[in-house]
Amino acid sequence: MACLITLKLEIKTLEKTFTRAHERFQIINASVDELTCRFIGRNGKKFDVHANITETYPSTPPVWFADNDETSITNVVQILNNTNGLDNHIINQVRILIRELCLLHNVPLPSEVDSLTIPVITNQNPHNSIDDPDSDIDEIEEDPIEESEQESEVEDIPIEMVDERQNASNKDDMEVEHLATLERLRQSQRQDYLRGSVSGSVQATDRLMKELRDIYRSDSFKNNMYSIDLVDESIYEWNIRLKSVDPDSPLHGDLLLLKEREGKDSILLNIIFKETYPFEPPFVRVVHPIISGGYVLIGGAICMELLTKQGWSSAYTVEAVIMQIAATLVKGKARIQFGATKALSQSQYSLARAQQSFKSLVQIHEKNGWFTPPKQEG
Repeated sequence: MACLITLKLEIKTLEKTFTRAHERFQIINASVDELTCRFIGRNGKKFDVHANITETYPSTPPVWFADNDETSITNVVQILNNTNGLDNHIINQVRILIRELCLLHNVPLPSEVDSLTIPVITNQNPHNSIDDPDSDIDEIEEDPIEESEQESEVEDIPIEMVDERQNASNKDDMEVEHLATLERLRQSQRQDYLRGSVSGSVQATDRLMKELRDIYRSDSFKNNMYSIDLVDESIYEWNIRLKSVDPDSPLHGDLLLLKEREGKDSILLNIIFKETYPFEPPFVRVVHPIISGGYVLIGGAICMELLTKQGWSSAYTVEAVIMQIAATLVKGKARIQFGATKALSQSQYSLARAQQSFKSLVQIHEKNGWFTPPKQEG
């Protein structure tokens, strides 16, 4: 498993080189799945940048995103997401990241950058043949490799197989059906790739796969605060059933009444992601039931600055969006309209109407700002 060993060695090198005490660049958290870095610009201003190491690594680069949308950061992120070959390796990605940020912020380049190279592993002793003889691979080795595996190691193992081994201890905290869903998605993506009919983008797909895994492991999901169904088995469209809101709110009582009358105990939300995700927000709308108040617009769109390009940040997670929508519905005093017929619901709540009303809303707020909450629909 040369690719995994190399990845661990690269991470170890980065952690030793750029500690949390470094004056310019720091590794805050690191694992074979994720990396969080901190760049310190002029006047001590801090910029946190994150990398998700995907299942297709190192064939494709890690997916980078930042906590803020400052131009200098987003420009570098775009550069990193479009590398190839050896530049996809995390150690080279970090080297590019530091160089570009120092250039853009007009600060000195740390001398350590020139020493960053991909560790070399020999067949005779893959654990210790690295550029830094003092590096202790045992500290980061999670799965001991059998001697026979070491001797016959001549090629990299696909990173998705590495992922399965690395996450074996985490699989116990997911239901079997959710593991099966993730596996179906992986197989479907693999087949699409072989057929040359890949939809979306690598960055969006990998980010959404990670988000879905994280949600399956989250306490909110396990506590049945909401559920998820993928529409037509697509990672780009989710149906969310919001089952829990503030128990002291009128909406909570409405949900109890909805279950009594219709046998349904949730608010159905539809979320559509574009190939530009996570750099652009998803489109979210209410599908059922008909709601008045709660900043819900005609068609089911939701009036939230967070869901606009201006208010969005690539650091937001899907679960955070769901929780924020739940809070917004309560804050806006949302109530379920029990008098609405099924036919009225279908005509009033549609994707086209929701998109149009949301577009109009954004135009209004771009002109007038978001300082004052909308008085009625928005």
